[in-house]
Amino acid sequence: MGKIMKKGRVVILTSGRQAGKKAVIVTNNDLGSKKTRTFAHALVVGVERPPRQVTKRMTSKKFDRKCRMKPFVKFVNYNHMMPTRFVLKDDLEFKNVVSEEKFAPKDSATYRKTIKKDIKKMLQARYLAPEASQEKQSAVDFLFKKLRF
Repeated sequence: MGKIMKKGRVVILTSGRQAGKKAVIVTNNDLGSKKTRTFAHALVVGVERPPRQVTKRMTSKKFDRKCRMKPFVKFVNYNHMMPTRFVLKDDLEFKNVVSEEKFAPKDSATYRKTIKKDIKKMLQARYLAPEASQEKQSAVDFLFKKLRF
C-alpha cells in the first residue's frame, strides 16, 4: 500500500471525525516513527466543508460566502484512508506551511489555528483562480467537490 500513498495523492478518509472527506497527502511515513506513531501514516490536508454551488446572478457578497471552505490537518493511519486516482501536481504546495515537526506538539493550539488559516487562504486562492495552471483540473475539481454517496 505504501507505493500508492505518495505526496500529492488525493485520498478519502474512511473513519474518524472526517470520515467521507477528501484530503491530500503532504508527507508520508511508510514505516512509522519510533516513539509516537509506530504505524504507517501520513500527514494530510483536507477539506472539511467544501465550497457550495454559485450562479451568475448572485451578488458578490453571497458569492464570497458560498466560496468559503473549511480545511483540516491531521495525521492519518494508512488503514483509514482510501486512495483515489487523482494526484495533485506542485501547484498546491503545503510543504512550506505544514510539516511533521511543526504540527507535532499537542499544546500548540494557536499554532494549529494559524496553519489552518494559511491553508484556507491557499485553498481558496486555488479554487477561485483555476486558470493559474494550464494542465487538466480534474484532481483539483474533485478535491473541491462534496463527495456524494
